[in-house]
Amino acid sequence: MAREVQITFDCADPARLSAFWAEALGYQLHDPPEGFESWEQALEAMGVPPENRNDASALVDPEGSGSQLFFQRVPEGKQAKNRVHLDVRTAPGLEGDARMAALEAGAERLATHGATRLKRYEPDPPLGFGHIVMTDPEGNEFCLD
Repeated sequence: MAREVQITFDCADPARLSAFWAEALGYQLHDPPEGFESWEQALEAMGVPPENRNDASALVDPEGSGSQLFFQRVPEGKQAKNRVHLDVRTAPGLEGDARMAALEAGAERLATHGATRLKRYEPDPPLGFGHIVMTDPEGNEFCLD
């Protein structure tokens, strides 16, 4: 039996990081509870103090097929390299120069939203297709591939 998976990010600024990943993946902010036009309105009605209104954020795939992403504020910062990371499929089906051009375009676009480029790996056939390693605004590694 297949199970649904939620991917959770520990972070310092859930609103900022969820906005970055919404842009990177084409996701959208989870809708507020029924009866509320905004999360701000819902949190106010729930009695959440203003200083706690950025404690969490969630993103969903607008097509309903991808996993939910959840961002939760934690007090400690990132300590080491991720043991698990996301591969953002930026050039599916492309090879060689066309693939690397698509990856470069994706890297440039995400850099304007706070990503940092770490390293480009050139294609190395037969198994290496080339990819670019980046970090999100809080330093979490991910790959464009």
